[in-house]
Amino acid sequence: QVQLVESGGGLVQAGESLRLSCVASGRTFSAYAMGWFRQAPGKERDFVAGIAAYGGNTYYADSVKGRFTISRDNAKNTVYLQMNSLKPEDTAVYYCAARESLLPGGAASLYGYWGQGTQVTVSS
Repeated sequence: QVQLVESGGGLVQAGESLRLSCVASGRTFSAYAMGWFRQAPGKERDFVAGIAAYGGNTYYADSVKGRFTISRDNAKNTVYLQMNSLKPEDTAVYYCAARESLLPGGAASLYGYWGQGTQVTVSS
């Protein structure tokens, strides 16, 4: 079992930044690829970013490339999502997820463990 707890969400204006954190507990964190997903009201849960278990490879949705950065600190059992130049369309509940695999994937069904989510609201 892996327990995930996100933090760092909030209300910001367009153009501002936020950093989300997700702390994992329960199993060997470095054995899991990690992903960030988001879900806006009435929409599906979409892939935002992913990072390999060892931290070397990162992947991004086209909509966030160049603005968001995923990173991890395996010594702290934590994955981060740095979000810059935020836009109103980034408004959603953001979830971190763990996949017991070397590499992340873009489908939510690949991930076996999920956090409770943190709300990000970007005003125009």
